[in-house]
Amino acid sequence: QVQLVESGGGLVQAGGSLRLSCAASGRTFDVYRMGWFRQAPGKEREFVAQIHWNSGSNHYADSVKDRFTISRDNAKNTMTLQMNSLKPADTAVYYCAAGLARIGPMNHWGKGTLVTVSS
Repeated sequence: QVQLVESGGGLVQAGGSLRLSCAASGRTFDVYRMGWFRQAPGKEREFVAQIHWNSGSNHYADSVKDRFTISRDNAKNTMTLQMNSLKPADTAVYYCAAGLARIGPMNHWGKGTLVTVSS
């Protein structure tokens, strides 16, 4: 099992920045990729960004490209999401997830952290 704990959510004004972190523990050596997803009120959960644990290659949703940056620290088993130029549309609960394979659904999820962007 892999345990994931998010931190760093909060309230920020539009145009501001926040940095989310995800701490992984347990069988982290099984992790192939990690990612961030978000779920806004009344909407389905959507993909935000992901990073391959070993190579560091990453992929972003079009809605956050050029504003968000995903990174990881293999030694500390942590992943971060730097969010800049935030918009009210970015308001959501953000979830950290870990996948044990190159593709397919994520296998492990954190409990989420709330990001609220005020206009």
